[in-house]
Amino acid sequence: MTSTSKQRIVVLTDSDTRWKWGASVARQIAPDHALDAYFLRARSTPTERQLAEVGIQPDSQREVIAAELVDDEELAAADILVFATAGGTTLALAHSLGQSWKGRRHRPVTVTGYVGVVYEKMVDGLLTRAGIDVVIANSAFDADRFRTVFEGVGIEPATVVEAALPFLEGAPYDPPATYSADRPFTLCFAVQPSVPKDRASRIRLLERAAAHARRHPERLLLFKLRSLPGEHTTHVEAHPYQVLIEDLSEPAPPNLQLVYGNMGEVLDHTDLLVTVSSTAALESLHRGIPTAILTDFGVREAHGNHYFVNSGCLASWEDLDNGVVPTPDPQWLAAQGVGKSDAYAAVRARIAVLRDMGPLPTLQTLHTPQRSSFYLPELLARHGLDEKGRPLPVPLGDGRGRSGLISRPLRRVVRRGAKGLYRVGHQRVAPMIRRWGQI
Repeated sequence: MTSTSKQRIVVLTDSDTRWKWGASVARQIAPDHALDAYFLRARSTPTERQLAEVGIQPDSQREVIAAELVDDEELAAADILVFATAGGTTLALAHSLGQSWKGRRHRPVTVTGYVGVVYEKMVDGLLTRAGIDVVIANSAFDADRFRTVFEGVGIEPATVVEAALPFLEGAPYDPPATYSADRPFTLCFAVQPSVPKDRASRIRLLERAAAHARRHPERLLLFKLRSLPGEHTTHVEAHPYQVLIEDLSEPAPPNLQLVYGNMGEVLDHTDLLVTVSSTAALESLHRGIPTAILTDFGVREAHGNHYFVNSGCLASWEDLDNGVVPTPDPQWLAAQGVGKSDAYAAVRARIAVLRDMGPLPTLQTLHTPQRSSFYLPELLARHGLDEKGRPLPVPLGDGRGRSGLISRPLRRVVRRGAKGLYRVGHQRVAPMIRRWGQI
């Protein structure tokens, strides 16, 4: 049951990573509001375990499909709506909700942004978010880029508001005076589902980590995992490390361990964070924890570690073997919003201004059926919506009723069943088949 006793902020999301961002944003901009979670039913819908790992419990939650949201009165009555969704999904829903809410005296203040660093397809992703009331930039660097793009296409640049990643928190790094068997020097490798992506590269990474652990038996090397085999995140993880570790050329040393858990809690016991390009690097740097961005696969746009050029954090496994501890560049950190205090004050102020305006203008996306006649209709159709933002009718076949269409309640049952079968096949059966194929 949705909470109605106080003002409400709704987070609409489609994966565990985006829930972490969206829920954290909600807590930053409206900590006194009831938090309602709408999870889009899809491949990457987060599991209960993944939600528990994020550590933010909503006051209410439900699973929905896009077409159900158009006429959702509780969503329309919310005070703030955070789109923590992929760009295309944000565009499809913002267009459809804008049409549905046209003429209402009240609609939610809409907020969106990015779950991490923006290192590819910036214009594409940004323009799918154009028209949202508040577009959060995670740094001064991003804010400048976003405003330049918006100005170039006639979108009000003031909708871009500078903040920081909302989960940059935790106690500052305080290394122990001495290390011991009870508190060893701890290197944490933050894995990514698709960086690197192919099986051979991920095996090579595990082998190299194991070699480092053997060379430094006094260290504890943690491989911080994102998901259980079969679970899905924002990006598909085709080759889980939990399976690959069984295929190393020799057994992993005892000081190399695979771990789950909340990233902040793992960082509480970390002395050196290592990753290819995970956003966990910014969480680590925010707390002053030494951080290394791996260069062994090259510094490449495809891996996202090019974003950290000039950071002072680039290092190879050989550097780490030899005791190198990277020193971050203070100017680079400041440009990325790292270490910023009360980073969301400007966002809260912008929302307050919008609320004081009275009835908000119609939510209008940059992409419209007239301006983007080839792009938008196809995108809307993929989300079960037509050009007017209405749910598409679904033919039932020979058993259809007089109208030739499934009734809305039956349509929901059919869709839920189909989505459920898809998730079972994709998250449980397919990984088992892949693993059997490797035996």
